[in-house]
Amino acid sequence: MGPADADFTDAPGRGPVTVFGPDFPFDYAAWLEHPAGLGALPAAAHGKEVAVIGGGIAGLVAAYELMRLGLRPVVYEAERLGGRLRSERFPMPSAHQDAGGTASSEVVAELGGMRFPISSTSFFHYLKLLGLRTAPFPNPLTEAAGSTVIDLGGQTWYAESLSDLPALFAEVAQAWDAALQREFDLGGLQEAIRNRDAQTLKQLWNKIVAGWDDTSFYEFVSRAEEFAELSFRHREVFGQVGFGTGGWDSDFANSMLEILRVVVTECDTDQELVIGGVEQLPVGLWHRGADDCAHWPPGTSLASLHASTVDAAPSPQPGSTPHSRAGARGAVASVCRDAEGRIAVTETTGEVRSYDAVLATCQSWLLTTEIDCDENLFSQGMWMALDRTRYMQSSKTFVVVDRPFWKQIDPKTGRQLMSMTLTDRLTRGTYLFDNGPEQPGVICLTYSWMSDALKMLPYSAEKRAELAIRALEKIYPDLDLRAHILGEPVTVSWESNPYFLGAFKGALPGHYRYNHRMYGHFMQDDMPEAERGIFLAGDSISFTPAWAEGAVQTALNAVWGILRHFGGGTHPDNPGPGDQYPEWGPVELPE
Repeated sequence: MGPADADFTDAPGRGPVTVFGPDFPFDYAAWLEHPAGLGALPAAAHGKEVAVIGGGIAGLVAAYELMRLGLRPVVYEAERLGGRLRSERFPMPSAHQDAGGTASSEVVAELGGMRFPISSTSFFHYLKLLGLRTAPFPNPLTEAAGSTVIDLGGQTWYAESLSDLPALFAEVAQAWDAALQREFDLGGLQEAIRNRDAQTLKQLWNKIVAGWDDTSFYEFVSRAEEFAELSFRHREVFGQVGFGTGGWDSDFANSMLEILRVVVTECDTDQELVIGGVEQLPVGLWHRGADDCAHWPPGTSLASLHASTVDAAPSPQPGSTPHSRAGARGAVASVCRDAEGRIAVTETTGEVRSYDAVLATCQSWLLTTEIDCDENLFSQGMWMALDRTRYMQSSKTFVVVDRPFWKQIDPKTGRQLMSMTLTDRLTRGTYLFDNGPEQPGVICLTYSWMSDALKMLPYSAEKRAELAIRALEKIYPDLDLRAHILGEPVTVSWESNPYFLGAFKGALPGHYRYNHRMYGHFMQDDMPEAERGIFLAGDSISFTPAWAEGAVQTALNAVWGILRHFGGGTHPDNPGPGDQYPEWGPVELPE
C-alpha cells in the first residue's frame, strides 16, 4: 500500500508533518475533503466561462474544481496536458510487447516531476480521487534504492545505509541536523505543524522570515557553527551529496528560506513515485466525470465541456501517452481588456474570446515573452515580482533497459552490479526504476540542475546519453551497461522550451517580498478595478517551487478568489483560504 491509500495519521491525537504552511498555515486537504464542499455560487453565475491558461496540474485542478462549482472552465494549452508532470512512454521492441502490440509493463520516463513527498496532502487527495497507486521513490540510502554508490573526487563508496559510509558523511549529516535545530528550532516548527497549531507556527516562522530573507543557503552552511568546526571538505561533500534527495550545491545561491521550507515540511523525505506515470493525474482530471457538480449534469467532465468549444483531438491509442491538447484550446498570444471591460484572450490562431475571469497558471515569464499581456492588468510591483523571479535549469536523460539487471549480486564483491549513484561527474544523479522481474527497467542516466544541466543543453539525446554512459563506465568499470540498453534515449531541458523557460523557480535572497506579492494576488478586494479578474497559480507562485503541492495549493487559492469574484462564498463550517488569509497569511516585510 502506498500513501495514496493512507490516512496520513501517525499517532493518536497527533498528526503527521505536512505542507501546512509555514508561510500560510491553511489545511487545504481538510478544505477539499469537508462534506460541505468548497463553496457555492449564485445561480446567475452558473455556466459562466472562465479562461484557464495552462493545462498543467495547477490549471487542471483549478478547472476541475471550478467545474464542480458550476462554472465553465475553458482551458488553453500550447502543447499537451500535464505541463511539467510529463510521463514519456518508451516504445518497446517486439520482444517486450503483448499480443496487442503494447508494452507489457508501464515503462515511462518522468521528464518533469517524479518524486512526491507524502507530506503533500492536497496533491495526494487527487491521486486518491483517481485511484492512482504509488510506490517509494528510490532516493539515495533508502530501502527503495536497495544500494547507493557515492563517487566523489575519483573515490567510490558503496552503501546500503548511512552507517556503511565513512565517518565524514555522518559528521556532515549531524552538523546539518544540529544547525537546523539550534538556529531555527526545527523540532518546534514541526511540532506546531503536527498539532495544526497555526498561532505557534506563525510566531516562530515570522521571526525566521524577518531574520533570514537576505541569506543564501551557502551562507547558512558556511557560517553555521556546526560546520565551522568542520573542514571545507565537509561542506563540499554536503553540496555534492546533500540530504534526502541528493546533492544540493545547485541550490547554494538560493534563499535559505526556500531550503528551510523544504526541510520543515519534510518535502525532502518519504517520497513516492506514481506507478504508470504521474501524467495520469492531470490527464485523469481532464477526463473524470463528476457526479456532484452544481449546474452541470452528472458525469460532466472537463473533456465533455470542451467538446462543444473546440474540435476534440483524436483519442490516444491504448498504452500510449496523449501528446495532443486532448480538446483544450491552443496557445495564447495575448491577454488584454476589451471595450466592455472583460478580459480578452487571443489564441495564436487569431481567435478571440472574452471572459469575466482568467486564471494564468503558466510560468510567470511567459506573460512578458510568449504572451502579449496588457501591462495594466497587474501593478508595477507585481510585474517586478513576475519578471524578477528566477528559474532554475534542469536536464534529464533516460534509457530503457532489458531488465533490472542492477539487482544481480556480483559474486566477487557481494554487492549489486549497479546502484543509485551520486557523483561529482557529469551525471550527478543516476536513478534506477524497476518494473518487475524480467520486465524492462528504466535508468535515469543523469538528473542535473543549473550549470550541470547547461552542459547538456547543446547536445542531442544520443550525445547526452553517450556522455552519461562514459561517466558511469568510470564508476562501474566492470559493468557492460550498453549491452542492456533498448532503443533510443529520451531527454528534456525545460529551459529550451519556449512555453516553460526553466524547470522551476529558485528564489534568491531578498525575493520574499516578490513571492508574497504573487502568492497573495488571489486576495483582490482591495485592488483597483482594472487589476481584478485575472488570477495566478502554479508552483512558481507558491512558496514551495518545484513541488506539485505548491501548484495545487495556489490553484485552490485561485478557485477561492474566482468563487468570490463571481459573488459566491464558502460554507460557514468550511472556510476557504481567503477567509483565513487576513489572520494567518504570510508576514509582510517592510518595503
